[in-house]
Amino acid sequence: MYHLPVLLQECIDGLNIDPNGIYVDVTFGGGGHSVKILDKLDKGLLFAFDQDADALENDFQDDRFTLIHQNFRFLKNFLRLHGIKQVDGILADLGVSSHQFDTADRGFSTRFDGPIDGRMDQREDLTGSKILNTYEPSELTRIFRLYGELKNAYKIGLRIAEARKEKPFETIAQLKESLIKLSPKGKENRFFAQVFQALRIEVNQEMQALEEMLMQCTQIIKPGGRLVVLSYHSLEDRVAKNIIKTGNTEGILHKDFYGNIQKPWKAINRKPIVANTEEIEKNSRARSAKLRIAERINE
Repeated sequence: MYHLPVLLQECIDGLNIDPNGIYVDVTFGGGGHSVKILDKLDKGLLFAFDQDADALENDFQDDRFTLIHQNFRFLKNFLRLHGIKQVDGILADLGVSSHQFDTADRGFSTRFDGPIDGRMDQREDLTGSKILNTYEPSELTRIFRLYGELKNAYKIGLRIAEARKEKPFETIAQLKESLIKLSPKGKENRFFAQVFQALRIEVNQEMQALEEMLMQCTQIIKPGGRLVVLSYHSLEDRVAKNIIKTGNTEGILHKDFYGNIQKPWKAINRKPIVANTEEIEKNSRARSAKLRIAERINE
């Protein structure tokens, strides 16, 4: 197990586990959450998803457990393939694992030099370098503004388009050298973290996949079942908040023919749960974590 889960006990408590229920860990990673869920199961079943081949090395033998090597955006289809139509709870610990950040040749971190990759699923074709070398400046501006929340996204897009005329982008060091003059003084690390976050989200189509998965949860989770979402940046948290509040990703309340509000979820915690100082000191990733828990209700 290589991933130290954030807010681990809070996530498990949030699932309110029935020992004989069916649960899904849509982000298996190092298996930290799955092990804890299995500890609470008797005759229950656990299905886990992970698109990263490295995560398969953490698979373990347990008759109650099935690991599915797929993107969680295909949640409903692959559960059906295993004969499962509804479940008692779904856990999603979003973002990048410590292992992915710490492996230089995966291209997730600015701490190392290496290829500008960023793929969670190595079977996919789109990489960070392909985005930098082929996207129009307007498209680059869009992803850096939307996914990196960078105020100078327009200048970044133009700078990349200029630099690639001389030499295509291949390495992290090359990208950092090209953009260093656009980073705020004293905040270079933060700036490049935002640049790489934007690339990674676009490479993996993370927001689209998250929205698709969460919309499927409304159909898959039984009334009384739980949805537990742990996010690490405002874009993810906003989608989770909207789903729980309104049942859709836009955050718009819908009414039926009689004017009754259609609301499939009840929020268990009104404000997101955050890590305490002690946990943040042990694991810096916990600093930005927000945990939301909801219960499926009959509409």
